[in-house]
Amino acid sequence: MSKDSPVWAAYIKGFKAYLQLERSMSDNTVEAYLRDVHMLGEYIYNEHNNVSLTQVEQKHLQSFLAYINELELTANTQARVLSGIKAFFRYLMLEEVVRDNPTELLEAPKLKRALPVFLSIEEIDQLFAAIDHSTPEGQRNRAMLETMYSCGLRVSELIGLKLSNLYLDVDFVRVIGKGNKERLVPIGSTAIKQIELYKDHVRSHMNIKPGHEDILFLNRRGSQLSRVMVFTILKNLTAKSGIKKNIHPHTLRHSFATHLVEAGADLRAVQEMMGHKSITTTEIYTHLDRSFLRDTLAKYHPRFGK
Repeated sequence: MSKDSPVWAAYIKGFKAYLQLERSMSDNTVEAYLRDVHMLGEYIYNEHNNVSLTQVEQKHLQSFLAYINELELTANTQARVLSGIKAFFRYLMLEEVVRDNPTELLEAPKLKRALPVFLSIEEIDQLFAAIDHSTPEGQRNRAMLETMYSCGLRVSELIGLKLSNLYLDVDFVRVIGKGNKERLVPIGSTAIKQIELYKDHVRSHMNIKPGHEDILFLNRRGSQLSRVMVFTILKNLTAKSGIKKNIHPHTLRHSFATHLVEAGADLRAVQEMMGHKSITTTEIYTHLDRSFLRDTLAKYHPRFGK
């Protein structure tokens, strides 16, 4: 990566341990942050050949940000890269590798917060109706998607759901979320029914690979499903259902939150069920709700818009 690569490599290794052990970040976030630091290291070597790790200043980082902007990375990606670089230099400060933090005054690009795509209740029914229940995979997919929608799960939380974390007799599941944080989430009767059918009629007849005995949703080979597989299942179902929206696993999570807010659910309760660290993240669904309320008023109020 650079003439200083042994130095960078040593601290990147320590940085990885810091993110995993002290910050309890997910594997995906850790890998993304490490890629960001490697990108910075390569840039520093190529453009500022005489600058060592301990000599990196704000001006070098500003030129790096200008460089990634020229690559036409999205504002979200640029903000993520900056977040990784800032975390790296905070770590170097903690380890007393650097005395001053050159990232303190760096600003992230302005992000336009887009409203998430979600499905109406009718579209949820339409999507689920496209599932072929005559096959074992179809029964699994119905149980899986009902669970995602009922509990507002992230795809990583869904594929990692364990039998030992199901408390279906009291209508709850224990979910392992971002940073290995646990939360208890209520689960509806429809999802419970589909899980029981899948367990009794599909899963109980499978040859399960060692190490996957406690995983709820399995592929044909008796192993844990991948994130890509869930995406593919939804993509195929969307095409079959005739829904024209760009649907991915997070769409069911967005739909879960949107439908709760539309129905008047307390925002703090939605935050807790979604596993959001900040209420600000949950508040995006109030924007969807306002649009829904306005459309409802326009449709049903006799004097609205007249």
